[in-house]
Amino acid sequence: MQYYSISEAAELLRVSTDTARRRADAGRFPVTRQDSKRMVAGPALAAFCVELARETAEEGEVTTSARNAMPGVVTAATLGDVTAQVEIQAGPHRVVSLLTREAVEELGLAVGIHATARVKSTSVHIDLG
Repeated sequence: MQYYSISEAAELLRVSTDTARRRADAGRFPVTRQDSKRMVAGPALAAFCVELARETAEEGEVTTSARNAMPGVVTAATLGDVTAQVEIQAGPHRVVSLLTREAVEELGLAVGIHATARVKSTSVHIDLG
């Protein structure tokens, strides 16, 4: 069985390590101690991920089937007459997306805006924040 440290679990849950610790302390998912480190069993973390996704959907938050989210900052937005090119620096990754000018204007994409690139198959979806 695979185990995850609290920091690894936090990364997978896309929350801070402190938030993951608070959720564990609140009994949201069980932890065990290995060499004085808190560890989460893979199946327990998977069950919590499913529960968290269900809660998020029930709260009416926007959900999407696109995976591989890469949060970052817009570093360039080149507008043409009909099309546009947007570049996002997501950690060490530079993501380039070609989309319509209308979409760029509607989203308010500009250099310095926090955005998330979502890669699905051969498409890149961009979300704000």
